[in-house]
Amino acid sequence: MAYSHITKEQRFKIQSWLEIGMSQKDIAERLSKDESALSREISRNKNSKGKYTAGLADKASRRRRKTGKRSSRKLIKDKKLRRAVLSLLRKKKPPEQIAGRRKRQGKDYVVHETVYSYIYDYAPEWKIYLRQKKGRCRRRHGTKEREYTREQAKKRRIDERPANIELRTKIGHWEGDTIKGKEKTTGIATHVERVSGYGIGDKLDHATAENLKQKTAQSFARIPEDKKKTETFDNGVEFSEYELMERETGIKIFFAYPYHSWERGSNENFNGLLRQYFPKDSPFATITQKDVDLAVRELNHRPRKRLNYLTPYEVFVKGMKP
Repeated sequence: MAYSHITKEQRFKIQSWLEIGMSQKDIAERLSKDESALSREISRNKNSKGKYTAGLADKASRRRRKTGKRSSRKLIKDKKLRRAVLSLLRKKKPPEQIAGRRKRQGKDYVVHETVYSYIYDYAPEWKIYLRQKKGRCRRRHGTKEREYTREQAKKRRIDERPANIELRTKIGHWEGDTIKGKEKTTGIATHVERVSGYGIGDKLDHATAENLKQKTAQSFARIPEDKKKTETFDNGVEFSEYELMERETGIKIFFAYPYHSWERGSNENFNGLLRQYFPKDSPFATITQKDVDLAVRELNHRPRKRLNYLTPYEVFVKGMKP
């Protein structure tokens, strides 16, 4: 089950449903949340009368996230330090040892509480590498939450991506995401090459992992081998077939961290441009692949300032240098 924070609107729904006697299991199913996560939400946000209060819960959540953001800021901004910390964590080193050892060695470090805050607020899939700490990280065999955590831990994170990709000097490294319309069940898969800004768009009649995998394989079959090396995806469930996608395309896939949209800046920018043609609240059910192709073609032939006013098409297809 995909990890997501409980929203303010959902909290008021929880309060209303509890007041009419609905069970936590039914509420969890309605909200598509893990039952154990919902139970924690309810138990830690009760008022003096022992009743769950949405307003109290939302205020406490915002306070926790604000505190977490402040303490996690160094790990968010310092990619080198984050990579080092997560590498040690993967080797089963607890945060206390990581912090203490790096401090003793005179290396850049963060205190262990910052590591915990970063993982719980920004990278929950790394919980699998934490030992139980005051009951916060109890490993419950067979639960949906653990299955999700295990699956997330298998993904290659952006920290593992070769550092030279950040320089944007060689064509072949892509970023991917989807945009959805009013119905939420249909969408457009987008892929953007980082150096040139050249984009690909695939209409998804069904925004499922299987459909996205098939469309992606078909689109990249038309791309030369030397121009498709890696791709960095968002964490949406529609990318869950990434292992099969790798085998079918030959592209090595990485994932950005949750809530780190800036790690896929090229793709975010392209999606914003594509929204000029397909607004967020418009129905996508009537959009055809031809409509998408026309919009993407226009964007690929639009001069860009960062390319010294060449177009993505000229840089990607013709090999012109900005």
